[in-house]
Amino acid sequence: MLLFLKSISFRSLNNQDHQLQDFKNNNSSCKELATASSLSSSISSCISLTVWRKSLIFSCKGFTVIGSDGNLVYRVDNYSGRRDQTILMDGSGKPILTICRHKQKLRIVDNNWFIYEGEVLGDHDHKTTSLRKKPIFCVKKPMKILQSNINVLAHVYYHGTSSDKTYSYIIEGSYANRTCKVLDAKSRNVVAEIRKKQAVTGGVTFGLEVFVLVVMPGFDSGFAMAMVLLLDQMFS
Repeated sequence: MLLFLKSISFRSLNNQDHQLQDFKNNNSSCKELATASSLSSSISSCISLTVWRKSLIFSCKGFTVIGSDGNLVYRVDNYSGRRDQTILMDGSGKPILTICRHKQKLRIVDNNWFIYEGEVLGDHDHKTTSLRKKPIFCVKKPMKILQSNINVLAHVYYHGTSSDKTYSYIIEGSYANRTCKVLDAKSRNVVAEIRKKQAVTGGVTFGLEVFVLVVMPGFDSGFAMAMVLLLDQMFS
């Protein structure tokens, strides 16, 4: 039985490796994406990542993120299937950020998410979790009936609170169509962007499960990937 399970796992990983190779060498040009965004920043140091909405671990839900050099950069492997907590790891499996949905009693809809540094364990309730570790960001999804700009998907606040009403970043676009931009709230400069994956060679179709995340110079790519995970929770 053990040999049988090992054989299944090995075949599964081989199949996933073949799928991974289908888009590893087709990463969109970082220069092309930056030019399309009309940014004045230097394009030589921007980061282009290919995001695969699939875990490389058998029977897990998650994400696999590949760099322009073909190496594994980030991964998400959700063993439990719970959507109230997501752990972003680096390529070696080390936890980088934990995303928790804020649970509030007597509310039909919870529109707040918190981002913690490293791994956070517990019941994921913000009040009890904050006693051990404070969130570094709070992300709020605006209610449609209250927002004036329908293109706004979320607001991002520093220090894990939105009480001061002053957000640091704003996310606009459509995650369903994989066309989103993360903008600095003050300058309105694009700091990260989600785009559809364009095939370099003919006959390759990626759909919505594989897309590109481009990160501009000076912006943390791990935090940008956390925005992708949040959007996936909000709009999938």
